[in-house]
Amino acid sequence: MELPETIPVQIFTGVDREGFLRDIYPQRRPALLRGVDLGPCLDRWTLEYLGQREGDANVKIHVCTLPRMDFLHKNFVYKTLQFKEFVKRASEKKHADFFLSEDESYYLRSLGENARKEPADIRKQFPNLAADFHIPPFFSEDQFFSSVFRISSCGLQLWTHYDVMDNLLAQVTGRKRVVLFSPQDALHLYLSGDKSQVLDIDSPDLKRFPEFVKAKRYECVLEPGDLLFIPALWFHNTLALQFGVGVNVFWRNLPADSYDRKDPYGNKDPVAAGRALQALERALQGLDGLPPDHRDFYGRRMVQHIQQRTYCPPAPGSDTQEHPDPTMPAAPAPNTSVLKDMNS
Repeated sequence: MELPETIPVQIFTGVDREGFLRDIYPQRRPALLRGVDLGPCLDRWTLEYLGQREGDANVKIHVCTLPRMDFLHKNFVYKTLQFKEFVKRASEKKHADFFLSEDESYYLRSLGENARKEPADIRKQFPNLAADFHIPPFFSEDQFFSSVFRISSCGLQLWTHYDVMDNLLAQVTGRKRVVLFSPQDALHLYLSGDKSQVLDIDSPDLKRFPEFVKAKRYECVLEPGDLLFIPALWFHNTLALQFGVGVNVFWRNLPADSYDRKDPYGNKDPVAAGRALQALERALQGLDGLPPDHRDFYGRRMVQHIQQRTYCPPAPGSDTQEHPDPTMPAAPAPNTSVLKDMNS
């Protein structure tokens, strides 16, 4: 089996708020925006400047001996470093000082002051750098949820996952490849919570994950100054082609009370969806006492009800694939848990 052809993410230039809301946002598809004013960070954020501005602050980072970081199996450790030491190490290929190995990889995903209660906000955690970055004015201030400062070693790849809020990924320095999959391809990604079990998306194990070939792959490479719009529920996987610095800005695209108020990361399913998934789990457990042929029959009826009540028809001219036939065997269920871990 061969992997499907890659679809390039559409590129837009010189987009303002009006154009974004009129031409891009309603499509609910990823879009690469070029020419948006991100501020003086594009010129200023050199290694020396970063170290000088926030050098003494301690940061909690991910450290991994392998460049492909796996949140499901936790193949990394959390460590704390002074920011200036962290950016120095993250920019190196080999390290004189290290935690696990001389070629270990580093990743910073900034956290709120109280990581269990407060979302990340670059204006609070990195005030000496925040003024250099202009948050794109594509949403209302009352929709703002978080601004996440990110730094990655060259070659570091992060797991495929989805977020429940719309977000903009701003690439300030370095180049980054981003691969995305539509929410309508969720059945082909072998999910465990909000994460895909297919870690190697370029050379996947198709004996273990045969359905993965059906997922349409969208791809782009972010250059310094690029802004990627990632709609809520779109799966994404990032690969740092160079040491890179960026900022993720998340905002609430649903009413505020739709989200879990105790979720500082913005990665828990909306409250209504979480309740529905829990109810579904209870309903499936109710079928456990039946013989296999009965479970199969009533399971298919449940799938049909779900499809009729929730599936959206493909938009005219859309290249999204047809919805799966509910009478056909489903892909193997990788995990029945409906609770999600802390995510990138």
